[in-house]
Amino acid sequence: MLNVIFSTMFFNTLTPKFYVALTGTSSLISGLILIFEWWYFKRYGTSFIEQVSINHLTPILNGNETTNSLLSNNESTTLTSSSSSAMNGLNGGNGSNNMNSCGSSNSIDSITPVTGTNECKVWKNPCALFRGAEYQRLIQYNGKEPLTFHDMNLSAQEHQTFFSCDLDEGKPEYEMMQRAWRERAPSTRIQLARDALEKNAEFTPALILLAEEEATTIIEVERLLKQALKCAENAYRKSQQLLEQGHNQEIVHKRNTNILIYVKRRLGMCARKLGKLREATKIFRDLVKEFPMMSVFNIHENLIEVLLALQNYPDVQGVLAKYDDISLPKSATICYTAALLKARAVAST
Repeated sequence: MLNVIFSTMFFNTLTPKFYVALTGTSSLISGLILIFEWWYFKRYGTSFIEQVSINHLTPILNGNETTNSLLSNNESTTLTSSSSSAMNGLNGGNGSNNMNSCGSSNSIDSITPVTGTNECKVWKNPCALFRGAEYQRLIQYNGKEPLTFHDMNLSAQEHQTFFSCDLDEGKPEYEMMQRAWRERAPSTRIQLARDALEKNAEFTPALILLAEEEATTIIEVERLLKQALKCAENAYRKSQQLLEQGHNQEIVHKRNTNILIYVKRRLGMCARKLGKLREATKIFRDLVKEFPMMSVFNIHENLIEVLLALQNYPDVQGVLAKYDDISLPKSATICYTAALLKARAVAST
């Protein structure tokens, strides 16, 4: 009873100024959270609040019940959802936007959410195939198109997000690439990329699309990507020198950074496919070291794959320890690698 009396007296003594200050403070905090969330999403391509909720709050609230529902639901959901999303194409998909970048055939996998519902979360596959050099062989073998309209649509969205910016509007080469990314027919996409190169001989997105879709061998893909790398590095250095000139230059530099990372990663994947494992390891290590915050590209998963191929299990353990507890949904690569290392530890005892 006394607590109620004291509480009533306390609220009665509050003046309107207190409520004005309270409203203003809460609005300010909400605004700061909104700005931070927007900045985080623009920079890393994912929601900070969502990742914290999925990885930290949900396990605490749901406990073991979540794990059980995840395991049981995964068996039914994966079969249906992975069939349409398991092969998503960047045109050389990497784990990209699918990361489907300018002409890559990015595969995506479905991850069953921790809520145990029938919903699924699109996840990037960092080891996706090249459309021209690898997916095309499947088409020739069984006469079926492995990439669905949904895959192509996700690819187009990813390409436009990572390889262009608002300041590119009105530029002929970028207008052509916007059309190329949305086109379904490979011949039309390739022709538009060639037309864009005629407008700008050092236009990296067009070179990437040709490497991903026109090249029929990994060696040819590597050659075109090395050419694209020179253009990407030149553009990256130029925009880096102009960073202090304002927000517009920061936007351009972010686009150039995305392109540079993508080209380097795909070159590392070429080296991996050609058996040059140590070269691929160096490329991925350098990328992780130089761009540690670009987790949206999942470069660490490419590094894990190469280290496993080298049977360098201590280094795999080191990479896994660094990325297994980050505030991102766990991918199949992380889960299976952790299981493999645990199995090896048990088998060696």
